[in-house]
Formats: sequence, C-alpha cells, structure tokens
Amino acid sequence: MSVPSQRIFRFAPSPNGLLHLGHAYSALYTQRWAKALEGAFVLRIEDIDTARCRPEFVAAVFEDLQWLGLDWPEPVRIQSHHFDDYRAAADRLKSKGLLYPCFCSRAEVRAAGDGRTDPDGAPVYPGTCRHLSAAGRQEKLRAGVPVQWRLDMAQVLEEEKEFLIQEAMPDPSNTAVARRAEPERWGDVVIMRKDTPTSYHLSVVVDDAIQGITHVTRGMDLYDATDIHVVLQHLMGLPAPIYSHHHLLVGSDAEKLSKSKGSESLASLRALGITPADIRSQLEI
Repeated sequence: MSVPSQRIFRFAPSPNGLLHLGHAYSALYTQRWAKALEGAFVLRIEDIDTARCRPEFVAAVFEDLQWLGLDWPEPVRIQSHHFDDYRAAADRLKSKGLLYPCFCSRAEVRAAGDGRTDPDGAPVYPGTCRHLSAAGRQEKLRAGVPVQWRLDMAQVLEEEKEFLIQEAMPDPSNTAVARRAEPERWGDVVIMRKDTPTSYHLSVVVDDAIQGITHVTRGMDLYDATDIHVVLQHLMGLPAPIYSHHHLLVGSDAEKLSKSKGSESLASLRALGITPADIRSQLEI
C-alpha cells in the first residue's frame, strides 16, 4: 500500500446539540497534532441521525470552532448529503453475503438476550433473525416490516481470525503499534439502521476513506468502536488510519461531559465573556 504524501486529521462532531468543552478539547487536540505533523485539519459533520440533528446546531458548530480560532478546507463533508455512498458500501457487503436483515425491536433484543453486553453496555444481539429462512426473510421484506441490516460477525471471523489496529498512544506523533481488535465483543452490529441507510460505524469508515484520513484522533469513549471499524475497512478493501484516543473531560460528577446531560456549552461560556485564550489555558492545549 502506498503511503499518503500528506497526513490528514479530522474533527467530526454530530450536530445534535451545542458543543461543550469536551468537543473543544478534541478539536484543539486534533488541530495541534495536525500542525505538529505538518498535516491538514478537516471538518466533517456527522448528521446521519436526521431526527436529532438540526440546521441550527450545524451553524453553531461552525460558529464555535471559528471562535476557537480553527479553520478548515471547504467544502465540509456533511454526511446527510451522502447517503448514496453509504448505501452503495452496504450493498457491497450484502453482495458478499455478510449482512442479513433483522426485524427485531429493541425490546425484543433485550428480552431474547443472554445477559451479555457489548462495550457500550447494550445487549449483544442473540442472532434471532440470522436463523430465519430465505423465504421467511423475503416474506417480511415484502410485507414492509421495518428492517435493519446486521453484520454476520461469526461468518466474518470464520474467514479472518485476526484484525489489527494501528494505534499511536498517547499521541499520534509516536510510532504506531499494532494491537489485536476484539470485534467478537460486539456481536452482529447494525450496519444499516431502520431509519437511515447507514450507521455510525459504516458512515465513518466510508468517509475516512473518501477523505483520505490518515490519522484519527478522538476520545476514549470510541476506543472500543475501532474494533468494528478495522473489520469494515478490511471487508471493503479500504485503507486503515492510525488511531490515537485522548482522555475525556469530566464534570463535577466525575462523568464525561455530554450534550445529553446538558453540559455547559461553548456558546454559554462565550456569552459569559470567556475567551478562546481562556479555553486553551483551561484545557492546557
């Protein structure tokens, strides 16, 4: 495989709320290493969850990052504009017989589970629909039963026993070291959701390849997801970036900052007179 002539880093927020200090840290961390390694800093908007992502939050991402002093090349890749790319990638996996339709609800998955959970704490899918006959699948598809498509992890692992992640810890300036991925912990992950023709795992892998991303710097909350990403890269013949996962900022409750928990936004800090210099000093970056 040829080595890219330029290192390309990306910051890829989801506009389902306002950015907070944790996002600022991740964006500034990524920019710092892009500059240190004479690479490029790319912005991507990950808005496949069209029910929760809103245009005003996209506008706020641009405003907050520009306020912090960041810039990036145009055009910015916005995932909701590229569903055809993800659908085509999923179709390639389907053509290899690696995806199967699943008609189970979340409640049904919980009820049928054996108590195992994946690294995110969700029940591991017990494979209910994997055992449906071809006729049974077609009957449900023709009837319009809501469907998601799952990766047949057992089949994947039969064909390839080991997947390696190139990791540079604690920062991307270090020499990357190969570590073994453990995708079996995730079970048959969803690749195409019921409400959209993709999932986070599929879209991020496709986008990283299209944008030529060479280094992925992100929080430790996505450390385990890398298991799935290297599997998908292998199955689709895509290049694998070097990964570096940074620590997470936590609040007074010792829990990570989160939009869903209402962590104080950058916009509210700006309204209080906090400056970008104050932010950088507080984050020590």
